[in-house]
Amino acid sequence: MRIAGLASNRGRNLINIHERAPGGAELGVVLTNDADAPVLQKAKERGIPTEVVERRSDESRKEHERRINDALSEHSYELVCLDGYMRILSDTFLDEQPTSLNVHPSLLPSFPGMDAWGDALSAGVDLSGCTVHVVTDATDTDGNIIEDEVDAGPIVTQEPIPIYDDDSRDDLKERILYEGEFAAYPRAVKWFAENRATFDPDEKSVITPEPENRDLPSRYLATGDRVQTLRYGENPHQDAAVYVDYTSDDASVVDAPQLNTGAKGLSYNNYNDADAALSIVKEFDQPAAAVIKHTNPAGAAVADTLADAYRNALSTDAKSAFGGIVALNRECDEETATEIIDSFKEVVVAPGYSDAALEVLCTKENLRVLDVGSLDVPAENWTEKKLVGGRLVQERDQQALTADDLEIVTEQTPTDEQLDSMLFAWHVIKHVKSNAILFADGTETVGIGAGQVSRVDAVEIAKMKADADAEGKSADGAVMASDAFFPFPDGVEKAAEAGIKAIIQPGGSVNDDEVIEAANEHDMVMAFTGQRCFRHD
Repeated sequence: MRIAGLASNRGRNLINIHERAPGGAELGVVLTNDADAPVLQKAKERGIPTEVVERRSDESRKEHERRINDALSEHSYELVCLDGYMRILSDTFLDEQPTSLNVHPSLLPSFPGMDAWGDALSAGVDLSGCTVHVVTDATDTDGNIIEDEVDAGPIVTQEPIPIYDDDSRDDLKERILYEGEFAAYPRAVKWFAENRATFDPDEKSVITPEPENRDLPSRYLATGDRVQTLRYGENPHQDAAVYVDYTSDDASVVDAPQLNTGAKGLSYNNYNDADAALSIVKEFDQPAAAVIKHTNPAGAAVADTLADAYRNALSTDAKSAFGGIVALNRECDEETATEIIDSFKEVVVAPGYSDAALEVLCTKENLRVLDVGSLDVPAENWTEKKLVGGRLVQERDQQALTADDLEIVTEQTPTDEQLDSMLFAWHVIKHVKSNAILFADGTETVGIGAGQVSRVDAVEIAKMKADADAEGKSADGAVMASDAFFPFPDGVEKAAEAGIKAIIQPGGSVNDDEVIEAANEHDMVMAFTGQRCFRHD
């Protein structure tokens, strides 16, 4: 699609659209009513044809527009885009032209005038933005302007922009341009270029794309309020802050009160690790505990009591748990609190604390104690990751397998105890960074191999951690979980060397038969889940 751009000054939106080429659209011509407009030089530098049609002092609006139509008739285009074109257009122009779009620096119908930025600041609102709309006739039969009809054409799309307490008019103007108009205008052009948006001049209405999946809408908007500026980010040379989404009811470390108010605040890494730890213990109905380092579990366990669950989680790898994050899915009692402070921890997260437990925990000056409230609220359905230039959004991995979901593919069949252990391991391995291998005995972890580029290396690491760091437990007789299929039998061979007796994995490799044969040769149980649980973040 080619565009005819009309501008009276710099034409920054037009140049942005041309360089981004949304939907393949590009400027076919730039027309201005000012021979000194900087947009002319910008267009020349990019090889874009230009036209200058200044209004003569004795010339009416309609006469001027007829000359504009004549100038544009020498060019080929299918869409008109206005950008700071300081003339109201009448039907003399609009009836002869294809659909004409304009961008206005406010969320219309609010603040439709010439100083939308100043008007928004004077009104004391905390949100403004921009609106891309179809240009419609705002004049009477004599060519006089009808004020109520200016910027009143049907809306194509809008982009909200927050207003800050210390904003000046120029601050807001620049932010609306670069964060609002530079997003909304190319979006609208792309829709028209791809024939996904149409304007009906008779009905004066615009049809814009309908989302194919309302759970994953065609536009994604996110908002948050800064609740704290952090000391630094992942590293001391990086600035950081934490923002809260007040619409979320899910138990969260973001807005959890820190009960030991004298301790230092959470760091960027503390927030990240505490969120990961809380996500694990939310998986279980029984008393559960997890210890996290660098968003990976150093250990996790389920037991009859919270204190036992914590002890079993810690004993998986107490060395790595030093300086870690503890998460619990029950109110922390005094016995569990006493176990926690026996070694150095950074943060403890729980849905409440007994008075005695809180007193014990607060004896550690810089152990941050977070109360996340009830865990009974269903987890949020979506997760997101910010990327350079965009973001990824996906459904949260809430798979919760039962024994009936497993396909036993080996000659050996699992005992009830092995089934319980495999399902426990599957719940936990969802939270281990891929490639991930997890050894479990009963409902406690024994060894964890996380974040390897080779799956067999992850098995080796889990074996090494079980042999060298697990206290009072062993991989001998344990089960192994793998977050994705084994591409070769070597991972199974290494597991057999460690004493593993049962494996839970997705299956689906072209070498499944060889992998199953290896398990049979070692009298191992193997269950296929039919679904993997990668975690790449």
